[in-house]
Amino acid sequence: MISLPDEFLARVDAQANAHGSTRSATIRELAEVGLGERQRRLSEQMSALEGTARGHGGNAVRDLKAGRPQ
Repeated sequence: MISLPDEFLARVDAQANAHGSTRSATIRELAEVGLGERQRRLSEQMSALEGTARGHGGNAVRDLKAGRPQ
């Protein structure tokens, strides 16, 4: 159990309501952001996605380069 000032809890509740969330979930999200947990998880997810990326099969890069001024 932790104690938090009423003013802080009022701000947390307002943010939770604005996002359709709960006080606990909002505090957890704020703590994760503060501790860098969100960035670590996003980095892991992006790394996992990189392994599944495939080419588009077109010539977009060639076409873009051809349209650039010399």
